[in-house]
Amino acid sequence: MKIAIVGTGYVGLVTGTCFAEMGVNVVCVDIDKNKIDNLNKGIIPIYEPGLEDMVLRNVKAGRLSFTTKLTDVLDDVLMIFSAVGTPPGEDGGADLKYVIDVARTVGQNMNKYVLLVTKSTVPVGTAALVRKVIQEELDKRGSTLTFDVASNPEFLKEGDAIKDFMSPDRVVVGVESEYAQEIMTKLYRPFLLNNFRVIFMDIPSAEMTKYAANAMLATRISFMNDIANLCEILGADVNLVRKGIGADQRIGSKFLYPGCGYGGSCFPKDVKALIHTAEQNGYDMRVLKAVEEVNENQKSVLFSKLYKRFNGDLAGKSIALWGLSFKPNTDDMREAPALVLIQKLIEAGCKVRVFDPVAMEEARKSIERMGLSPDTHVYFALDVYDAVLDTDAVLLVTEWKEFRMPGWAVVRKAMKGNLILDGRNIYDKRELTDAGFIYEGIGG
Repeated sequence: MKIAIVGTGYVGLVTGTCFAEMGVNVVCVDIDKNKIDNLNKGIIPIYEPGLEDMVLRNVKAGRLSFTTKLTDVLDDVLMIFSAVGTPPGEDGGADLKYVIDVARTVGQNMNKYVLLVTKSTVPVGTAALVRKVIQEELDKRGSTLTFDVASNPEFLKEGDAIKDFMSPDRVVVGVESEYAQEIMTKLYRPFLLNNFRVIFMDIPSAEMTKYAANAMLATRISFMNDIANLCEILGADVNLVRKGIGADQRIGSKFLYPGCGYGGSCFPKDVKALIHTAEQNGYDMRVLKAVEEVNENQKSVLFSKLYKRFNGDLAGKSIALWGLSFKPNTDDMREAPALVLIQKLIEAGCKVRVFDPVAMEEARKSIERMGLSPDTHVYFALDVYDAVLDTDAVLLVTEWKEFRMPGWAVVRKAMKGNLILDGRNIYDKRELTDAGFIYEGIGG
């Protein structure tokens, strides 16, 4: 079987590479010539553990290739996965222009049956729109060719994407014809052999499943952050509360960790898009609006703690940030809490020193997009210890493994002050207090 993947971003490249690993012949397509040229040279545009080795292995085996022209491969493939970006528009809704561009290209150039599968996260009703666009282009050509559309939303966690793809909790597939289901069943047969769940459903339900899943996870995070903030007021310990409620099998322990807010390419965008979809259809998503509001406020929680500790006098203070990406094992800076924190620190007159094991370059680009000069406003440190040199406080923002057990004696000696603000609750308060630090986490 030969398939095409349109879009070599996070979803597209991981999807194409993993299918190739399972023995499928895959060609990845992207209009960005520089990205395709780099991929053909073995240069991977994103950081994801294990992805580079897998790409190189499958290119060498002849199962994975890259091109800038979908039209060059249309006649050779049975299926096309659309994994292009769906960035949020000004109104919060998903921008579908790239999805429509793929559909239009297929309709204008297909010469035989094709199954177009939407892999990108898209609002309910997008597949119907894609079908309409393809059919309109076929009608213009006077063509009677047949085609199918399907929905196969991704459920990949950045940092664990390969494991998630190769050993999925479930695979959700939305189809509208028996033939499309037969093709998708054949593609996912290796997963069926390993007893993974492939759940077939109608297309609107598949489209909604992706949004509902991310919205639920975002809700759990914001709920726990709200509880954590209340715990601080009441003198309770959110870590103990989390263990207590997580032991309830009806609730479970996952996504109950309080922190300094969620970010990334999925939760913020998908929550906004679902709210927007509801508004378009005359419904008010009151819970999700609260989820979004709590999260935006939570991104400022470390700054608020810092401000309170220094009685509002932050001008001239030197502050270290450990971690910049929105989560460990990725260089993704989209909607990262660190960016909100950096902005507030600079506005307060602080000197900012940062370190992240992977995301330094992406952070530099993000800071530039904020209208700030990275070299003027932020010092990009060489390592965790360089970051804390002569600082008044250290703020743990992203829980990378290498931040979990630093040499606290070295840190204490290098710092000018002794304040540690733990935005992910990974440190032991007693240990740090004994080491001479003032420690404060989230919710306790």
